[in-house]
Amino acid sequence: MTNYNSMLDQLKAGELSSSTIQKEEFLDFRAVLIARPDFKHFKGAAFHHGTTIYTYQEEAANNL
Repeated sequence: MTNYNSMLDQLKAGELSSSTIQKEEFLDFRAVLIARPDFKHFKGAAFHHGTTIYTYQEEAANNL
């Protein structure tokens, strides 16, 4: 099982520039992501076949 919190912490710290989530992982990943108080700082870009690439933004998104 993937440790999504660790991956998100690495994105936040700048240790990773992005992280790719496949559609099979998305629901498990999303549950971890939305439980975080800083979830609005993570931006996902969706691509074909359910692949989503997440990055960390210093400014929180206001439109969520």
